[in-house]
Amino acid sequence: MQLGMVGLGRMGSGMTERLERAGHELKTYDPKVESTAKTLRALAKQLDAPRHVWMMVPAGKITEDTFRKLLAILEPGDTIIDGGNSNFRDSQRRFKEARKQKVSFADVGVSGGIWGLEVGFCLMAGGEKTPMKRLAPIFESLAPENGWAHVGPSGAGHFTKMVHNGIEYGLMQAYAEGFELMYHSEFDLDLSELAGIWRYGSVVRSWLLELLHASMEQHGDHLDDIAPFVEDSGEGRWTINEAINASVPVPAISAALFARFASRREIDFSAKVQAALRNQFGGHAVKAVKHAKAAGHDPR
Repeated sequence: MQLGMVGLGRMGSGMTERLERAGHELKTYDPKVESTAKTLRALAKQLDAPRHVWMMVPAGKITEDTFRKLLAILEPGDTIIDGGNSNFRDSQRRFKEARKQKVSFADVGVSGGIWGLEVGFCLMAGGEKTPMKRLAPIFESLAPENGWAHVGPSGAGHFTKMVHNGIEYGLMQAYAEGFELMYHSEFDLDLSELAGIWRYGSVVRSWLLELLHASMEQHGDHLDDIAPFVEDSGEGRWTINEAINASVPVPAISAALFARFASRREIDFSAKVQAALRNQFGGHAVKAVKHAKAAGHDPR
């Protein structure tokens, strides 16, 4: 099958290679790397109708700009697929806008990271049934066996991927807290060894645990050369917002997101407030900030 791929980053390049290995014909566009086309319009000309163009670019402005450019170039009967981590409400809007021009739009949540090339990408596809049937050979080649599904109408693909990533936050935080406790315990524990044996037979075994073990093998038990700073790409926030709208409690996911926020605070003002209050009502000693400016930290 023929497919146009827009975006050849870590995910897009792996997906392209996996599809080519499966015998599909890929035409590509990425202004930052070597591609078959130098513009989106040139990419469209390289594809036979009905065209199928997969966007694998960062969510936000880049996705919106790419979508609008493609919508101005493509013709009725063509299909735009968004495989990035877009907000599902944006995907629902784009579906409606594309439909006005008789262009199909599919939102596909993609999980697998840099390992997807070899083991396959899990796919959660949202959209109408007709383009789903046409795209089935692509999905089957990208995913491992039983690793993809048409999960629902427009928006469902990115909604389920959002929840998937929220769950991921909670799982990672649980591992992080457990290993933190063992790190500070009275025992001289070999954390890499523990992560290793837990991969076999343990009820907490998982792919994430395998990755943690691999990282400890690479960086050492205490991960000394990795900074304690954890970013978030937005899906955790969206998950919590939707949970609030639906009055569904998600305490583990919420705590995991807040823990990521805390990792970025070199000076925690809330801890200062608590220390000050304990000093005021109980006379508990407070620790003075030493050399804050010399260390490059502004205590304000």
